[in-house]
Amino acid sequence: MEKDTRVQYWLQSAEDDWKVAGHLFEKGDYPYSLFFAHLTIEKLLKAIYADRLNSTPPYTHRLVQIAEKIPLDVPDDQWELLEIVTDFNLEARYPDEKFSFRNKCTRSFTEGNLRKIEEFRSWLLKQIHK
Repeated sequence: MEKDTRVQYWLQSAEDDWKVAGHLFEKGDYPYSLFFAHLTIEKLLKAIYADRLNSTPPYTHRLVQIAEKIPLDVPDDQWELLEIVTDFNLEARYPDEKFSFRNKCTRSFTEGNLRKIEEFRSWLLKQIHK
């Protein structure tokens, strides 16, 4: 697969997942809205990886690990967000017996996190082809 085709694949997939995150939020399915928001960030990082390194991104969902391999000059205050968003992937897919993540995902919790993710998403989109 050519570099541009690979980058466009990740960008389109990220855009599709961001739309799903929004639809799920509208329907009140907050944990899975955050799960798809994680996928959005993961795929944007993989688009940047493919663009800058002209290589297939690593097979991982750990956002910090992907960003470090690029390397990407992530603003200092965003590294923690990457860790938090990675947890959304794990907690939504593998809930504990008390469903504590599901219970934590109120509308305001989800909305606040989606806002932070949207800001980082916008920043990542500006990093493509730099």
